[in-house]
Amino acid sequence: MTQTRQLHLNVNILHGGFYASAWRVPQADPRASIDIGHYVRSARIAERGKLDAMFLADQPALEDRAEEKSFNGLEPSITLAAIATATSHLGLIATISTSYNEPYNIARRFQTLDLLSGGRVGVNLVTTANGAAAANFGQTVMEHARRYARGQEFAEVLLKLWDSWEEDAFVGDKARNTLLDKRRIHRIDHEGAFFKVAGPLNVPRSPQGHPIIVQAGGSDDGRDFAARYADAVFSVGEDQDLALAYIGDLRRRAVANGRDPRSIVALPGLGTVIASTEAELRRREEELGSLIPLDYAVRRIGGTFGQDLSHLDLDAPFPDLPIPTNGGHTFARATLNFARQGNLTLRQLIYKLGGGIGHRVLVATPEAAADDIEAWFLSGAADGFNLMPDVLPDGLEIFVDHVVPILQKRGIFRTDYRENTLRERFGLPRPTSRYAELPRRTA
Repeated sequence: MTQTRQLHLNVNILHGGFYASAWRVPQADPRASIDIGHYVRSARIAERGKLDAMFLADQPALEDRAEEKSFNGLEPSITLAAIATATSHLGLIATISTSYNEPYNIARRFQTLDLLSGGRVGVNLVTTANGAAAANFGQTVMEHARRYARGQEFAEVLLKLWDSWEEDAFVGDKARNTLLDKRRIHRIDHEGAFFKVAGPLNVPRSPQGHPIIVQAGGSDDGRDFAARYADAVFSVGEDQDLALAYIGDLRRRAVANGRDPRSIVALPGLGTVIASTEAELRRREEELGSLIPLDYAVRRIGGTFGQDLSHLDLDAPFPDLPIPTNGGHTFARATLNFARQGNLTLRQLIYKLGGGIGHRVLVATPEAAADDIEAWFLSGAADGFNLMPDVLPDGLEIFVDHVVPILQKRGIFRTDYRENTLRERFGLPRPTSRYAELPRRTA
């Protein structure tokens, strides 16, 4: 029996909220970004709303202008370990850099999380282009293509390590004094351009086999990466036409890599400002906009393009800047598209993006927000969204209490959790070990 397509909703817990000014509003706690209670409260609200997963971004460096803007400081996998004990169903996705980690450590850490959470974990692989992060590891930012080549090999090693244990390798037979069947545990003996890893992993398979892989790149290299390895993509969707073109291209690349084109779940980022009336909506948007530090926002947009934009007139049309050769292509291209589509000034662009970079921001009443989400979903432009509420946790609570019931009433979003693992919830098949059909050998 064919299952009806179902909307997927994650929440991206960005410290105090998506808006750069979120920590300054009266109801916000300035210390929220370093308080585990803040993340647990947000996760419990998301679980109450039957959301698919909680997503944590990361940057392994102190963010620019951290003295006047909340930031992601807590290490995400440790944060998720705490959240796992406080939730029962919510998926748990954390970001790690393939540029400044070793695959064995990450394979072990996330497989451990997956076991402890009962199969609810995903890892978002990013190829970090931040200079401050590179300096923290005694390096300089790698050239774009090299970053992605390392990222792809990183993903390949992760999968080999997660596959190194076959399904029934853990025996636990007391009578036969057999804890493990070592014939079903395999060295991987990987040797590549970036990594040399013997294996096997020292952690067995989890209820969903192993964590899902999420990828967030929109460049040509990023799309190739996703087409080969990603189970879900955290994309940037400026409008439906561009989002449809993106997912169409991604699915064609997946087929070229021998994959089912529907095996990748497309989840564009969506900033949300939700209020019950138009008057309340305008008040909330104006309050958040008025508290955005303009010089910070100008510097952040400039950083996206690798340029100093402080000399620009805030009220002149945003210039047609070149995409940086060695920076983050995705957000630069998205920011330019927003500016071009609305013929926006720099000031207008800052407010439209909430002081952020590139992701679409939906400013709407609950009914209008549900209309927008449903239209994108039914058109095929998105399988769901990575939600980024304006202020946390109250922006998420407004969405859960007022938008989710409308989506449920329309029959496109779940009313309860029926699946046990994150992989099942995303409609993805459970992976089998690549070693399952090989002759048995000792690790």
